[in-house]
Amino acid sequence: MAHGAHRSPLLPPHPDLGLARDCEVCLGWGTVVTRDGEHELCHACQTVADDDAGAARIDS
Repeated sequence: MAHGAHRSPLLPPHPDLGLARDCEVCLGWGTVVTRDGEHELCHACQTVADDDAGAARIDS
């Protein structure tokens, strides 16, 4: 029997796909799935701003 993903009250992270385009870790998706089944921003291609450790880099 196949089981679907569990519903989460949290929205999935929004990666910068321009940064993720050639990433071999996330294969261009910008996010990875943890062992707990949660989506996280890819640590290899999605950089974190130095002044705000909780937010992903956003280019204007």
